[in-house]
Amino acid sequence: MAQPNQRISEYVLDQPVGRGAFGEVWRAHHHVWVDQLVAIKIPTDPQYVRELQREGVAVHGLAHPNIVRAIGFDPFAETPYLAMEYVPGTSLRTLIASRSLTPADAVAILRQVLAGLGYAHERGVVHRDVKPENILIHDRAKTDGYSAEGVVKVTDFGLGQAANSTIVGSIAYSQSLNDKAGQDIAGTLDYMAPEQRSGGEITGRADLYACGVILYEMLTGEKPAGTEVPSDLVPAVPKKLDDAFRRSYARLEKRFASAAEFAEAIKLSGPPPLPKPHTFATGFGAPAMLGARTACPNCRQNVDPTDQFCMHCGLQLVATVRRCTQCGGYPDPNDRFCIFCGSTIAGGAAPVAGKL
Repeated sequence: MAQPNQRISEYVLDQPVGRGAFGEVWRAHHHVWVDQLVAIKIPTDPQYVRELQREGVAVHGLAHPNIVRAIGFDPFAETPYLAMEYVPGTSLRTLIASRSLTPADAVAILRQVLAGLGYAHERGVVHRDVKPENILIHDRAKTDGYSAEGVVKVTDFGLGQAANSTIVGSIAYSQSLNDKAGQDIAGTLDYMAPEQRSGGEITGRADLYACGVILYEMLTGEKPAGTEVPSDLVPAVPKKLDDAFRRSYARLEKRFASAAEFAEAIKLSGPPPLPKPHTFATGFGAPAMLGARTACPNCRQNVDPTDQFCMHCGLQLVATVRRCTQCGGYPDPNDRFCIFCGSTIAGGAAPVAGKL
C-alpha cells in the first residue's frame, strides 16, 4: 500500500483521495515544482494492473476540456501508476445527493459531459462506465457556473478498451476507486444499457443510456424506475427534458444516435433577449426618430422612441427624464416650448435621474 511522501516517478504522494479493495487514487505533487499537482491511480492488487494498462491506452490522445487528461503512465514500474490531471472539487454524486441542482444546472453539466464523450466516441473510445462518481466538478463552478468551459470533466476510462469477457472484473476495479469504497457492483449496473448487460456489441450509444440515467438523477435525486419521467417527480422539469430522457433511457434502436444529438435535444431556450439599448433623444436639437418603434424591456409592448415612460406598464425608458421647470410637464425631446404651459424649455428642462 502506498504511503504519504512516497516517490513515484517524478511525483511525491500527498494524500489519498479515493481508496478501495483493488486500487487507490492519490493527490501528488511534482518533486521539484511543488505547485504542480496530479492525481495518481495505483492498483493495489496485481491482477488489476492490466485494467490500469487498459485505461492508460484508452485515454492516450484524448485532449479535451471535459476529459481528465493523462499526464504520465507506467504499468511496468515497480509501483505501476497512471498520473492524471488533478481536479480540485467534488464528484457529481455529491451534487446529486445535495439536491441543489436546477434543471438549467443539470443541462449545463450534462452538455459538458456529452461534449467530452462525443469527442472520445469520435476517436473510437467508449467509456462503458459513465456514472456520477466518474464525473468531476471543478471548484471553479462555484464562481463561474456549470456552463464555464472545463468545469465538468469525465474520468476513469478503465473500461474504454475492455473486452466483454473481463467486464465484471473491470467494473469491480473501477467501482473500488469511488468515493464509497467497496460498493456493490450493482451500483454500476444501474447505468448499463440493455445491450451492455446482455453482452452485446457496445458502441458509444451505451454511454448515452448512462447519461439518461444521470439526467434523471440530477433532476429528481433518484434513479429512474418504471415509466416515470422526471416531471412526474418534479413538476417544474421542462417537458423537453422528459422527452430527452425517454430517448436516452430506451432500447438501442430508439436511443439518440450521437452525443451531439443528445446535447441538442436538452438545449433549453432561455427568455427572449432584451432589446438592444436605444439611444433616445434627450436634449434640444436632438434628431427626431419618428416612425421607429422599439419594445419595452419589461412588458415587451411597442413604444415610441421618444417616449420617456412605457404607456403600457409605466417603466421609465430613459436615464434622465426631461420635465418642464414651470409646470412639471413632460415635453418631447425636440420641443423648444412646453406644449402644456408654453414656457421656453430650451436648456431649461429639469432632469430627473432614473433607471433605464
